[in-house]
Amino acid sequence: MRSSRAVLLAGVVLFLCAAGSVAFLTLHKQSPAPASVEPQPYVPTEQTIGTSVQGRAITAYTYGSGPTDLLFVGGMHGGYEWNSVLLAYQFMDYVAQNPSVIPANVRVTVIPSLNPDGVYKVVGKEGRFAASDASTSTAVLASGRFNAHGVDLNRNFDCKWKSESTWQGRIVSAGTAAFSEPEAAALRSFVVQEKPVAAVFWHSKANAVYASECKEGILPGTRVIMNAYAHAAAYPTVDVFDAYPITGDAEGWLASIHIPAITVELQTHETVEWDRNWAGITAVLAYYAGLGR
Repeated sequence: MRSSRAVLLAGVVLFLCAAGSVAFLTLHKQSPAPASVEPQPYVPTEQTIGTSVQGRAITAYTYGSGPTDLLFVGGMHGGYEWNSVLLAYQFMDYVAQNPSVIPANVRVTVIPSLNPDGVYKVVGKEGRFAASDASTSTAVLASGRFNAHGVDLNRNFDCKWKSESTWQGRIVSAGTAAFSEPEAAALRSFVVQEKPVAAVFWHSKANAVYASECKEGILPGTRVIMNAYAHAAAYPTVDVFDAYPITGDAEGWLASIHIPAITVELQTHETVEWDRNWAGITAVLAYYAGLGR
């Protein structure tokens, strides 16, 4: 949306053009040279798709206007994977300054923080990531993985859902039913309404790109975007996560409703690995741009 200042400036230009070149030249001679104006960043369409257990907004930002909607999600595991949130925001900042990177037939929606309560638990009132503090214990970071009900959100979706699941060998709560948690329900409602053609979820820190599957195996489109992202970003590819059993994950639920989805696991919890992830994002954008030709 154009700011009122931009509209006013456009009106001044039109007025000067209508008044004629003599009036313009006279004004130009009498007035100092105007300062250079910085280009204004692209302002995305913004919508609140739901709220967390503690009432924090879950916001989706959309760039571009093409018919092919690609979804990118960060912060599923809150403060434990805070760098996935920062990566999402860095992506948004880059697109805002360089809107032409979005192909004409594509629109991109970013949900930077699906679990804002988990982020807040680690960030705290001071607004800084406690993960950068050497005195912060691993237990504090791990506690930020869950929502305010103590539920692992990536076990709360409707793909082989069970009330209890696992994470690194420990039992974790998956909620009282699939989509029992407001954060998971918000993502479900958004997906059902907007029908993205594919989704990319950012996590950390397994250093790989994983395919998704539920009961029908890996979708062909999932394998395509997994390979495209991983090859460009120099991550290994993994068809199935088998380090420990997982039920109720978001990517699997998307696979069950025939939407390709991949999990991008950053190499550490501390960095966003921007160059390699931008390369991966670009590869996915290029693939869907090609489908629209």
